[in-house]
Parts: sequence; structure tokens; C-alpha cells
Amino acid sequence: MKDNKFPIGSDVFANVNPDLILTIRQYLKRIYYCTVKDHPSQKDLVYYERELIPVPIK
Repeated sequence: MKDNKFPIGSDVFANVNPDLILTIRQYLKRIYYCTVKDHPSQKDLVYYERELIPVPIK
């Protein structure tokens, strides 16, 4: 049974800030730990799956 919708390393948007591209760094206990794509040294942002939107493939 696959528990997570987004694999580690995939790019996503957050519902609250769709202009910011995030990269999934870790998935633990139904929580996604994300970094900002262009600024990986910033603190992690934490989201539930329902708060994330996949980046459309171009």
C-alpha cells in the first residue's frame, strides 16, 4: 500500500502560496517536509498532502 501521493524529490506548489515551487525532501507520518526549490538552505516547510498541488509537466 502506497501511503504518499508525492515521491521524495518531486516538485509541488502549496495551496497557500502557489507562486513558490517546493521540493519534497522527506515524508514521515503523513507529513511532507519541503524545501524551497531555489533556496535549499532555508528552513523546511511542513505540509499535509491536501495542502500540496503537483507542478504540471510541460
